[in-house]
Amino acid sequence: MKNFRYKLTVVVGCTFLTMIAGCKKDLLDTQPLSSISDATFWKTAGDATLALNGVYDSGAGFTGYNFWAATSMVNLDLMAGNGSEKESIPDNFTNGTLNSTYGFVGSYYAQAYAQIGRCNNFLANIGLVSMDAAQKAVMIGEVKTIRAYNYFNLALYFGDVPLVQKLLTVDEANAVFRTPKAEVWAFCESELKAAAAALPVSVSADRLGHMTSASALAILGRLQLAQKKWADAATTYKTIVDYNYYTIDPRYRELFLNAGETSREIIMSMQYIRDTYNHALLQYLTPETWGGWHQYSPFNELVEAYECKDGKTIAESPLFDKNNPYNNRDPRMDFNIMISDRTSFRGKVYSAKPGTTLPDRLNQYPGVWSGYAIYKFLEDDPAVATTNNTGNNFPLIRYAEVLLGYLEAKLESGSGVDQALLDATINKVRGRAAVAMPAITTLDPTALRTILRRERRVEFAFEGIRYFDCLRWGIIGSENNQQFTGMKLTNDPANYKDYPVNANGYYIFKKRSFIVGKNELWPIPQSERDLNKNLTQNPGY
Repeated sequence: MKNFRYKLTVVVGCTFLTMIAGCKKDLLDTQPLSSISDATFWKTAGDATLALNGVYDSGAGFTGYNFWAATSMVNLDLMAGNGSEKESIPDNFTNGTLNSTYGFVGSYYAQAYAQIGRCNNFLANIGLVSMDAAQKAVMIGEVKTIRAYNYFNLALYFGDVPLVQKLLTVDEANAVFRTPKAEVWAFCESELKAAAAALPVSVSADRLGHMTSASALAILGRLQLAQKKWADAATTYKTIVDYNYYTIDPRYRELFLNAGETSREIIMSMQYIRDTYNHALLQYLTPETWGGWHQYSPFNELVEAYECKDGKTIAESPLFDKNNPYNNRDPRMDFNIMISDRTSFRGKVYSAKPGTTLPDRLNQYPGVWSGYAIYKFLEDDPAVATTNNTGNNFPLIRYAEVLLGYLEAKLESGSGVDQALLDATINKVRGRAAVAMPAITTLDPTALRTILRRERRVEFAFEGIRYFDCLRWGIIGSENNQQFTGMKLTNDPANYKDYPVNANGYYIFKKRSFIVGKNELWPIPQSERDLNKNLTQNPGY
């Protein structure tokens, strides 16, 4: 049963929309929006539930960019060398042109603080409510987890950021200073541990999507991986494993459709409801052949990361045929990426063949499309979802991430990896029935590190994890500083003249020039610095 919490939303803080409409207050300021005010509202358990709904609300439809929304998370993945987008949003973050006035940077920042403001308002007033103490403790744990998730991401992408844990007056909000990243993350760690202790391991069907102990711990695991606290991360992830509740689903594609929303592989997801609280991802994803915008274009470099069915890379496998490069590959390649004249969707074959009149032809918008499209998340059944009306949830954390994170933490801690650990982690992910890739057997740390990093890239493609991984591995610059390619156009590149191709016959697409030493952090939005002169800027901006 879909959780209907987002249908009942009471926002008791100043949101970003209110601020830009003329209230001229800082993001961290919270003031009543309507006749419902803090003075009259915080009385009953019903009030607390409505306020909690408001805290969870991260925007439906064509919402702005934040660390929850489906389109936002897809773009984060594309920023990390996995693809581009019609309006070049991922490229503008990573091609050396990023500046402090770029609106999408401001949106990630603004929406995170708007939700933090709602969290602070909830925590400041929940004590006034007369209700069951145990239920109240769970609510507090949920809100602290949401606040910590936002602060973790703010510090990850912006570095030092204001750490505000209470409601502020306008003057106070416009005078805060940036808190060192280490302090922000230390706060997150403390909050997530406390929340995990208060939250249930799982929730009933009618509360699907609410934060659980595993949600808090999985965020904590990410935080510990980012800080290279390998032993701590291993302990955190093992706690989730030992719950014996979450599992690897034998399906793969269905995990990202309506059919997989109740899967025990999903630990944390953004909840949507068709007709009531829907989202626009399918409008962006769907090729123009089916009435969508074909907004996103994966890079061929991601396609090439998928192994052949024998578990070897395309550079190593005898199964790889350079003239038929999409055959005999990891099934996840076809589950995640639409390939011209290969992928079928709703009774038609997707084609980007140039020089035709097809809606999705490569040259429809010169230099904009790679020839590939994203297939992941596209609902096959139009009765379940249409391009402009879908209620499919978006998974933010899956159990597969817990298992791969646990293996990485054990590997990097030097505590020893054996075949039993491989079989309990990466081989469960690769071995799901729908994927059935060969088991990993190497125990060599260097080789295993390469395999593990590739596994995370192909397993979680377009789920918003890749940028996080590239930042913490220190490869975000090298992953972006390259000439990217698109679909295969010819097996005779030496004599092919229609479109630019590389030596292997792939379309020469986008080029990025990520500035190492600068672009690892995003700039503090200039609009915030105009309000608050205490906010310093990141180097290079």
